Amino acid sequence: MSKQKKVKNMKPKAETPKGFRDYFGSEIRVRNSMLQKIMEVYHMYGFEPLETSAIENVDALGKFLPDIDRPNEGVFAWQEEDSWLALRYDLTAPLARVYAQHRNKLPSPYRRYCMGPVWRNEKPGPGRFRQFYQCDADTVGSSHMIADAEMCLMLADSLEATGINRGDYIIKVNNRKVLNGVLEKIGLFESNDLQKCAEQRGIVLRAIDKLDRLGASGVKDLLGKGRKDESGDYTDGANLSDSQLSLILQFLGAKSETNQQTLKNLSYLVTGSKIGEQGILDLEKISESTEAQGYGVDRVLIDPSVVRGLGYYTGPVLEAELTFDIVDEKGLKRRFGSVAGGGRYDDLVKRFTGQEVPATGMSIGVDRLLAALESRKSSKITEQGPVIITVMDRDRLNDYQSMAVELRRAGIRSEVYMGNPKNFGNQLKYADIRNSPIAIIEGENELEKGEVLIKDLYLGAKLASEMTTNEEWKSQPAQKTILRKNLIVELENLISKYKN
Repeated sequence: MSKQKKVKNMKPKAETPKGFRDYFGSEIRVRNSMLQKIMEVYHMYGFEPLETSAIENVDALGKFLPDIDRPNEGVFAWQEEDSWLALRYDLTAPLARVYAQHRNKLPSPYRRYCMGPVWRNEKPGPGRFRQFYQCDADTVGSSHMIADAEMCLMLADSLEATGINRGDYIIKVNNRKVLNGVLEKIGLFESNDLQKCAEQRGIVLRAIDKLDRLGASGVKDLLGKGRKDESGDYTDGANLSDSQLSLILQFLGAKSETNQQTLKNLSYLVTGSKIGEQGILDLEKISESTEAQGYGVDRVLIDPSVVRGLGYYTGPVLEAELTFDIVDEKGLKRRFGSVAGGGRYDDLVKRFTGQEVPATGMSIGVDRLLAALESRKSSKITEQGPVIITVMDRDRLNDYQSMAVELRRAGIRSEVYMGNPKNFGNQLKYADIRNSPIAIIEGENELEKGEVLIKDLYLGAKLASEMTTNEEWKSQPAQKTILRKNLIVELENLISKYKN
């Protein structure tokens, strides 16, 4: 009888699940700093914070209503007793649920902002994650186009507050009603039968949305028979007739140097379409409002190519695009592209209440905006670490902790070395890894004299790279002994030199 092979205990792999990532200290602090700047803009506009649950009932999400046994297309969903739950895929659908649930207690209009992670059950790829942060602001309960115009103003102010220079972004605005008016003129839209021509209409919308990437020629192929890309993959087109194709191309070419001229061009195309004409009136009001506040076409521009992908938009839609170039992983220059978007969604709350509740909002892609800000830096700035209090005597750990408490109360970030203090070199290596500006040394000799030794680690590193002899090192000024009672003042002076 053969011996049974012993089954080895398999150790789990220490790896991040596909499509997810970990965030470390400086990344989190940089993100929080950026969100704080955006939050201050939202607060200045009178918006109130809201936090919603990360988990929602699937039937509350709207876009992903269960129509099969497992409603998990696009979301992470699971069954619990007789209901399905899912991680939220955005911050807007939960807002609709919150407003419907608490509308009797909330002011109308209700102006809120929300920041946090969302999850999409989609195929991950380079730079495309299944969990990412969003930063939203919405007004629920106002049908006035000034509410939509305000979203454009607030988005512009938010981008500039984070460090995006004026001239490096443009907020593009369109209206689904205008687009529906054009589609109505070519026989692809009927307001009383939205399912009619829905598939062909979807192909047209997706083709328009690719104008920036594929150009007019590529979009024309997708509106016609179809298109083969560089890899050889073929995408079926919308098979529009020549007359249908002509009107769509005129629509895409309607953008002019002024919003007024663009509106004239669009108005000509939708004449006779009630929904299209209403869309033009909406855009006129938005343009008048933004320009009256001093936000001209250099910041807010009407652009017919803006479509937005989510199906719940019912009117004006907007997208913030960064206009500067970056070098991609292949070494090629390309425009950075979109970092935010939004629009009007008057039917989302209606699903809960049965009554139409107007709403508009916008969402900033936090990770995208962070990547944009990082790409604009000439060199990566490493965040300053804490002051490190070294341990020269293990029996005096409480004394060292008391020193750290004293520094913190004075507003100086500090910590006591918690590793094995036997090797002093390891303590300095630790300080180097933490990018600490200063190390404090208080041994027995210093204690007896009422002194401490402070090492300017930034200056020491600079001098060490420049020195060639031991004599030069001995005379270097990167460390000095001071009176213990003067420690706070000396540290404040040193740290202020290295503030980013």
